[in-house]
Amino acid sequence: MTEDEAWATTPITLRDRVHFRTERELPLAEFRAAMPAGVTVTLDEGEGLYRVDGDAGQAAALSALVKNWCAVHEHRTVGLRAESGVRRRAPRDLPPQFLADLCRHYGPVSLKRLQRNMSTIRLHIPDNDDVVQQVSEWVLKAVAQYDETKGVPFGAFLATQLSKWVHDLGRAAFGRTATDTENKQQKAIASFVAEHQRRPTERELADLLGQSIAVLRKNAQSVATLNGLRNLQSLDGVPDGADHLLPDTAQAPDEILGEAEQTLLSHALTASCAPDLTARADQRAGQPNVLGWVTWYLTTWGGQTKTQLSADLGTSVRNMNVHADRAERVLKDRLLELAG
Repeated sequence: MTEDEAWATTPITLRDRVHFRTERELPLAEFRAAMPAGVTVTLDEGEGLYRVDGDAGQAAALSALVKNWCAVHEHRTVGLRAESGVRRRAPRDLPPQFLADLCRHYGPVSLKRLQRNMSTIRLHIPDNDDVVQQVSEWVLKAVAQYDETKGVPFGAFLATQLSKWVHDLGRAAFGRTATDTENKQQKAIASFVAEHQRRPTERELADLLGQSIAVLRKNAQSVATLNGLRNLQSLDGVPDGADHLLPDTAQAPDEILGEAEQTLLSHALTASCAPDLTARADQRAGQPNVLGWVTWYLTTWGGQTKTQLSADLGTSVRNMNVHADRAERVLKDRLLELAG
């Protein structure tokens, strides 16, 4: 079966969608099980945005169902809205053999295209098998979004989306604003170096980006903070017998918190934000919770408010709360162990 024949058998259709966020993470498996047959639930971890997709005409019913379920389970929804006419295709509706052949073909093609982005991917997905699985999921995601009526070949559409989705890995880990700022600066610097065989001065870079020196310096601080977060080796796991890198204990006055107690609490926090070794690397639990760590540490011992920290990191307070709540659930168990 050719691609044109397959798209014709399963054309992209109009669906209704409900978008919403919550003040704390939903038990996704339980929430999905409560939805009607044929309804899909996805989570954009970078934005903390839930999407519930159903057939055309279901928007109002799905919206009410989501509100009721969240109310019963004591989850507060934020910014819930229904949207009609979203163009989507369910990959499972394609002929199984065609879908398998499509993934078999475009999986290696996608990996080859992503070679130049592999250093970025490995920051978030270090295992080879998990990288292959993530690329396969991206192929299926492209299948769901591809609109054959626009005349663009599927391969070209997939290539465009891959670049965006690789960038989204950084957004999910470190926040949209800081990651976008870093990407914009890197592109401008690379373009200047290619033309002049040297790095731009501060003034030249500001002119390239259309910014003032003051704005450039502020954005540079966000990028420096982002790079610092990436270098928190204690969250990447350490070999057996290696020393754990504990946070600096100098920021809490002795009369408020003793050095020994702070060291124990810092260790518990770091352990709470480390990846779950039993989870897949591409799952949320398999990723270091860097934003949760820095939110807890700098607001507890660094003397910063969440508003100040949000401005420094270039992410929203809501996103910081989501990651901090995730850390808190594990931290409570760690502190009980210490108390014992």
